[in-house]
Amino acid sequence: MTLAFDLAYHGDPARLPGVARLIEERGSVRGLFVAEAAHDPFVSLALATTGTEALELGTSIALAFARSPMVTAYSAYDVHRLSGGRLVLGLGPQIKPHIVRRYSMPWSRPADRMREYVAALRAIWHSWQSGDRLDFQGDFYAHTLMPPLFNPGPVAEGPPPIWLAGVGPRMVTTAGAVADGFLSHPLLSRSYLTDVLLPQLAAGRQSEDRPDDAVTVCAMAMVASGRTEAALADAVAAARRQIGFYASTPAYKPVLDHHGWGALHDEAHALTLRGRWGDLAELVDDDILSTFAVVGAPDEVRSGLRERFSGLVDRVMLSMPHEDDDLALELVPS
Repeated sequence: MTLAFDLAYHGDPARLPGVARLIEERGSVRGLFVAEAAHDPFVSLALATTGTEALELGTSIALAFARSPMVTAYSAYDVHRLSGGRLVLGLGPQIKPHIVRRYSMPWSRPADRMREYVAALRAIWHSWQSGDRLDFQGDFYAHTLMPPLFNPGPVAEGPPPIWLAGVGPRMVTTAGAVADGFLSHPLLSRSYLTDVLLPQLAAGRQSEDRPDDAVTVCAMAMVASGRTEAALADAVAAARRQIGFYASTPAYKPVLDHHGWGALHDEAHALTLRGRWGDLAELVDDDILSTFAVVGAPDEVRSGLRERFSGLVDRVMLSMPHEDDDLALELVPS
């Protein structure tokens, strides 16, 4: 299995054309991915298309339930067309409070809803590619109207692949059953990947009688690196904060439970309830840090990434809690 590497960008969208061009010129990175956090990922990727010709461009992830399948279908197809067929559409459910309280959208049975969401997207795209009548009717979504005026027409390269992100067993199994790829959460250890996630993906594939290579597996990896002791210390502090934040979230407690660290969630969650966000990093000791993040000088990180993920996944996406474009590229094994 050849291990490919991707980079996740979290900065200002205005910088993306230049950043994407730099990444493509270096040639060691397979794809550039952007998350949906403070910016719209499709706008960001549209900007990235202007500086690149071959680099894959993806969402890691776009929030499925914040949009109807039709809205996502249009946004994804526009970026896919602008890029010459280079989009990877990564989708995730987020958690209920964000979908309900931030986006004011419905939430119920997320794994079942996501399975249907993927089917709806593919039905819409099939209508655009083939000209066939759109007639999708499910439990959560119905799409039965597509006048010619609103049909953008086919994309020469065909529809984009759909990757699903997941943490809980039902969502991971759903990804194995219906998605073209699976994107792990950054709070990931080698043992959780081998003992929990990969078997769940396999169960999903087998439930639909899909071959072993039907789902591309991409691991999001936290790294902490720097060229100087001071820079490395800053990166380690940022990684501790990131792990502490994840530990405070109930959805990620099973990852901690797998390692016998369930009490860490209780402590971290209690701190957030008291507004003590700045104290979360203090809960993350060196053992926890090294379990969830690859830490060291650039050469140590390069070898550490291969040691942790080779033979298990198809792709590794570096998720860095600090901004240094050149350093990010230096961390990607050649």
